[in-house]
Parts: sequence; structure tokens; C-alpha cells
Amino acid sequence: MGGYVSLVEPLVVLHTVSTSFFGMALTLVVYSRSLELCGGQSDAAQALSMWFFLLQSIVTTSCALLSFAPLTWLAERCGGRVWLLCPQLGSVLGMGFLLALLLLRQLPLEVLYAGAALHGLSGGSPGFWSGVVALASLQSTRWRRTLKLNTVDFCAGAAGVASGLLSGHVYSLGQSGVALVGTAMFLGTTSILYSTFLLSFPEHPPRSREDLLPLLQHQGTSVQSPRVAVALVMAALVLFDVGMSGAEDVLSLYVLKPPLSWDSVWAGYGSAATQAMYLSSFLGVLALSPRLEDTTLILLGIVSNCTGMAIMAFATHSWVYFMARGVMMFACVPMPTLKAQLSKILDAQQYGSVFGWLQLALSVSNVVSTAIFTLIYPLTLPWHSGLCFVFSSAISYCSIIPVL
Repeated sequence: MGGYVSLVEPLVVLHTVSTSFFGMALTLVVYSRSLELCGGQSDAAQALSMWFFLLQSIVTTSCALLSFAPLTWLAERCGGRVWLLCPQLGSVLGMGFLLALLLLRQLPLEVLYAGAALHGLSGGSPGFWSGVVALASLQSTRWRRTLKLNTVDFCAGAAGVASGLLSGHVYSLGQSGVALVGTAMFLGTTSILYSTFLLSFPEHPPRSREDLLPLLQHQGTSVQSPRVAVALVMAALVLFDVGMSGAEDVLSLYVLKPPLSWDSVWAGYGSAATQAMYLSSFLGVLALSPRLEDTTLILLGIVSNCTGMAIMAFATHSWVYFMARGVMMFACVPMPTLKAQLSKILDAQQYGSVFGWLQLALSVSNVVSTAIFTLIYPLTLPWHSGLCFVFSSAISYCSIIPVL
């Protein structure tokens, strides 16, 4: 297969816009169907939608766990490109089930579980992002890796902003959702072609003179305990993700009901504000990384995320929501920076498998988080539905412990 372009960023942009369009269409379609089934009762529709997304996450993650060993075996024989191609192919095919649901209105929502299973069996998001992180690490020197992985996250965020601003308008074209899902499938197919025929996949990362000094020695950490360092980094990632991912899932539904009652256009603006955090986080890393250590950047991001999420608990007006997003301007710093730290501990040959296990761990934590908040959110609806965001903030704050 090809290999003329060394940039992973265009692939990230194409894939992010594709999945963002699909995610917006999926959320609006599921909520709309749930509202019909619940006779227009928004609270009941919210609870039903949350249970649907929980089961979908369980199906996708379970299938991704089953696919990990075969994909690892295939990647060892065919190269790391497998981690990029298989998940993207499954993603596009999985989107086809939502398109079928929109075109054939008599189909039940449960047909979407088949699409989730297909996506998971192909590697799902864990497989794709482990391939992206591994490739970005291979394309950068040890001392530029934090900036490189934050650049990848920035590209994902910039693409998310654009897709958030456009998705609400595209959704309303023609039959609601068909144009949006069709565009998502087209962009997903384009990203597959880019990965197959244009993107190069190096076997070893470039080296600089600074790489001769071990990073852990530079930071005063014992070089004799890489397993402990890997365990601490993974623990921080999982704790941060458990608090963040479940709350974000709830938030996408929270804005659709009173008191905010956003339509598809405002939901798109909210999605754009969410993705804009990648831009502000990247600019923060770009400006501060020469002056601050990775650990300080991570702590800054954790505080930013948790404080903003706590404010979100009181978002009864749209301006409060956007103010909270502003406070969360560095919320996207911890994840890529922690992954950069992890890559600096590992050998290049370990990138694919270790990042694959990491993404699987994050997927499991995502399901656990979704389950927790799915149980909590309906219970808080009668008196204060924003309480779950305070709970999210408290969990994410716990990730400071392994970081320190």
C-alpha cells in the first residue's frame, strides 16, 4: 500500500468530522424517537435515550475487546496500518445502519445495535485512536512528542468545531438526518482512501541528540521502575476519563430538555464550543510547554476541566453553558500529555499493543462512566439534574493523585 504523505493530521480531521456528523445525527434521531415513544414527556425520553446509549456503548466496547487479539495478530504480520484501516471501515459500515433507519422508518431503534457491534468488531474507536497515537509517536522525537500529540488533538478539535457549526444546518436539509449521515459516510470513505494510498507508516521514531538523555532521568524519576510509571499514567488517564466521558454524554442530552431546550442548530453551536476546547488547549500547550513541565500542564488541565464541569451544574441559561466551556479552556491538555509521557517510557515496538490496551481500558472506563451517570441522571431529574456534573468534577479531580 501507499506511503507518500507523513502527516497523520489530515486523517484525524477527516475522521473527526465524519464521526462528529454521525454522532450529532445519532443523538438527535435517538432522542426524537424516544420522545415519540414517551408521548412527548422530555424527562422520560431523556432516561430512555440514556439507556439506549449505555447499551450501545456496552455492545461496542465488548466487541472491541473481542477484536483486540485478532487485530494485534494481524498488525504484527501486516503492519501498524491495520489499526487505522479496520476501525475506519467498520465505522463507515456501522453508519449505514443509521442511514437505513432514517430511510426505512418502520425499523426499530434496536437495529443500531448491529451497527455498533460491527464497528466494535473492527476495532472501534479504541483501535483507531491507538493507531493514531502510535503513528504520531513514531513521527516525532521524544522531546517534541507532547507538542505533537497535542497538535493531533488540536486538529481533532478544530475539525469538531467546524462540524459542530455545520452539523445542525446539514441535519435539517431534506429528510432530517439523511444528508448528515450521508456526508459522514462520504468523509469516512475518503479517510480510508487517504490511510490506504497516501499515508506513510514509519517503523521507528526519529531521533535527536536530546534523546540520548533518558526523559525519566531528566525528571528525576527512577529508570528502574517503568512498569510503575506506566501504571500511574494509565491510572490517571482512566480516572480522568471516568469523570469526564459520562458527564459529557449526559450533557449532550441535558441541553435538549428544559430549561435550555436547544434545537439542532443550538446543539451544533454547543458541540462547536465543546470542540473549541481542543483549540484553546493546544494554544495553551504551545505557549506554556517551553516554560512548564508536563506534570504542571496536566494539573492545569485537570483543574480547568473540573472547575468548568462544576459550573455546568448550574447551567439554566445558555450563557452559563458557554461560560463554563470557557473555564474549561485547558480541559483537553491532560489526555494527550499523559499519552506523550507514556510513549516516552515505552520502546517503539510496544506502541501498538500498549496504546491498544490503553484505549481498551479507556473504552471500558467510558462504559462504566456511562453506566454510573445513566443511573444517577434520571434520579436527579425531579429536583436538580445538574448534580451529576458536580459528581463528575469530583471523580476527575481524583486523577491528580497518580499524577502527583
